[in-house]
Amino acid sequence: MGVFAHSAIRARLKPALIGLACAGFALLSGAGPALAEQPAKQLFGNTPLPSATEARVHGFYSNGCIAGAVAMPVDGPNWQAMRLERNRRWGHPDLIALVQRLSRDAATDGWPGLLVGDISQPRGGPMLSGHASHQIGLDADIWLTRMPNRRLTQAERANTSAISVLKQGTLHIDPAIWTAEHARLLRRAASYDRVERLFVHPGIKRAMCDAYGDNRGNDRWMIKIRPYYGHHYHFHIRMTCPADSPNCRPQDPVPASGNGCDSSLDWWFTSEPWTPKPQAPGTRPRPRPEKTLADLPNACRGVLRAPRPASESLATYSASFDQVAMIASAVPLAGAAPARATLPGLSRLPIPANRPQQ
Repeated sequence: MGVFAHSAIRARLKPALIGLACAGFALLSGAGPALAEQPAKQLFGNTPLPSATEARVHGFYSNGCIAGAVAMPVDGPNWQAMRLERNRRWGHPDLIALVQRLSRDAATDGWPGLLVGDISQPRGGPMLSGHASHQIGLDADIWLTRMPNRRLTQAERANTSAISVLKQGTLHIDPAIWTAEHARLLRRAASYDRVERLFVHPGIKRAMCDAYGDNRGNDRWMIKIRPYYGHHYHFHIRMTCPADSPNCRPQDPVPASGNGCDSSLDWWFTSEPWTPKPQAPGTRPRPRPEKTLADLPNACRGVLRAPRPASESLATYSASFDQVAMIASAVPLAGAAPARATLPGLSRLPIPANRPQQ
């Protein structure tokens, strides 16, 4: 991908990066406390492009943001991105590379191609609707529906529904829908070292236990497949914190032994997980307060107001992706101070990209 092959150029770019970061920080600092009080989902959900920086994750899966996210291409040899109108196909480069790898490996296992659902917003953060997590570019939803043998139109990607693999009205998989290919897809995804866990419906976990639970040699990856509410139309990949992001807060690890095919799974097939907690007489559930920028890691202020790349294509993780070129194309957001004086010698850098706007 050419991401790490330009160390000398990156060193030459350092003054440019500092200048652009200062411009974004100056704009953010001038915004005052009002920015921190606005709903974070509005700020992040209405930002169309990532920051033109190196990739860095800040915070936790359900409370954070990401700098330098890259986009999953709309189409690939073994995948198609869905729900394009949501603009949620952004993630850390390591995650996007992993999803693309899964698409290739799954094809060898008999799965015709991935339909890729939500990943993250361009700069992560809380979403306008839906997920509590998916905020730091390390979560990805993969549909449990096979990719068709043709390219879907944008309208079809917006309106096609994923198919539940459960038997209607039950907690168990429908054998008319669930296949050995589904099981192999989950096995493949869970086998990757960088996958921290997979979230699936308890009925899917039970099916995986039936298929693979008797072989203790499968425990290492089977324990990563975690039962949870929903997740019968898609499964949810969660990746470990990347080495380049010391501000990423990891989740508590999965159990060090076993495969999860035990009493902890049996609990999901009792009434307890599905019975709402009773409310005290005369009380109503309190609505959750809107999360604001002040609730997120401090670094997310800078991420939100950092310069953007000159185009979406420069930030798309395709075969021609060049991180250095993406950074060099940085355009300060409206209202940021011009960064020209802090970009000495940029015209002499051998980077095939447009100069930042003056």
